[in-house]
Amino acid sequence: GDIDGVEQLTRYLDLLNRDPLLAPVQGVFAAQTIKPQARTLAEDRGIRCVSLDYDAMRGVDDSADRLF
Repeated sequence: GDIDGVEQLTRYLDLLNRDPLLAPVQGVFAAQTIKPQARTLAEDRGIRCVSLDYDAMRGVDDSADRLF
């Protein structure tokens, strides 16, 4: 996740918050890795950041986690 992703999410949130039926809309910036500058920008804009482990989400077997 980099600054471009935060900017794109900000534009989406601005657009969705224009609709009184949807507002207030909050965003979550989720990525496998988030660059420090992007995290700072997102948090300054009130956007929560979440780092995700895509392999764990897909259920990929990690042999390091097994005994045999």
